Amino acid sequence: MSFDVDGEKLRQLRVAKALSLRALGEITGVAFDTISKLENGHRPARLVTIRKLAEALGVEPKELMKGEE
Repeated sequence: MSFDVDGEKLRQLRVAKALSLRALGEITGVAFDTISKLENGHRPARLVTIRKLAEALGVEPKELMKGEE
């Protein structure tokens, strides 16, 4: 099952933590090109990917998902 990611929110959180795509990728184990595609809205994400990103960025997974506030 895949979920739409709020790419703008993901980018804002990553930049706020001064992380490059590659750095966030290294922390989470998610390929940096996948993170780029998520930020640009070019692909959905599996829940496990959203959880990894959320943990690294210090937010709840639902904060990275579209339609969730």
